[in-house]
Amino acid sequence: MTPKIQKAAAVFAILLLGAILTPAPAAAGPATLTYANFPPAPTFPCVQMERWKTEVEKRTDGQVKINTFPGGTLLGAKDMMDGVIAGQADIGCLCMAYQPGRFIVTNATSLPLGIPDARTGSLVLWDLYDKYKPAAFAKVKVLTMFTTAPANIMSRTPVRTLADIRGLDLRASGGAAQILKAWGANQVGMPMSATPEALQKGVVQGVFSSLEVMKDLKFAEICKNVTRTDTVIYPFAVVMNMDRWNALPEAVKKVMTDLGREQAEWTGAYMDDHVREAVEWSKATHGVEFIDISPEEKGKWDARLDPITEAWIADHAGEYPAEAIVRDIRALTGAHAH
Repeated sequence: MTPKIQKAAAVFAILLLGAILTPAPAAAGPATLTYANFPPAPTFPCVQMERWKTEVEKRTDGQVKINTFPGGTLLGAKDMMDGVIAGQADIGCLCMAYQPGRFIVTNATSLPLGIPDARTGSLVLWDLYDKYKPAAFAKVKVLTMFTTAPANIMSRTPVRTLADIRGLDLRASGGAAQILKAWGANQVGMPMSATPEALQKGVVQGVFSSLEVMKDLKFAEICKNVTRTDTVIYPFAVVMNMDRWNALPEAVKKVMTDLGREQAEWTGAYMDDHVREAVEWSKATHGVEFIDISPEEKGKWDARLDPITEAWIADHAGEYPAEAIVRDIRALTGAHAH
């Protein structure tokens, strides 16, 4: 073998050895995302979170893995939007009623406009967002939206007339404050998790909320009376950090986009079913009385709420198409209710 051939052979051997010793590039693993939520795991916002996670992981064939954090373990309720924008969580679920001045357009669904159930409310909210694309969401990707079922009065003593509710201290949040004030009750703001103890100690005499809490938080043990008012709903949004969204493969983005409206309707239907279950459980297990206000009396209650919507239109007409928003909510409610 000539020196030239020997040298070439040596170079080849070195290159071959280097190739053998150099590790092969690792196959790209799934994108791992964090999803923060604020209420406890058994509650409906977290049930929908787990359903969404399962569907995304299944429909993307494992391209995405989602780690969920219920109960405020990653971000609290009022920190959710800014925490997602800052990247403290990739995805977050927020209740817009907690920041009424920030989400003007979507919070209009909390006006007393006759939304009858959570499925209808969720589809109305989604369509309203889709039409107006409020600037409040410009820094995030909106993945879905949904609402609670309408609020009712859960109380220790029966409430059948406006005279019965006058001066009653009721736990409530968001747009419910104006409604309770119009009826003569006192709104007391506190976290839902603190409410059972407040009821036990007499700090509040009841709760103004959707009825799944009768079972989920065992309010039926204390509040033996429910007055059906079916008024205010609370809107929620699930949002994603924009940088994390932009980094996803297009196929994954399509899966999440296609899920938006489907998830809204699924969550609303789940909520309505859960409320029906909680009502039956409360009657059977704790003998709770469900009170339907007489039509004549209901007319008096409703008449006191009309100025709330009129005032909202007047307050926001300069900055938003307020009349059109209210008109759209009413029309969408009629279109989606069944």
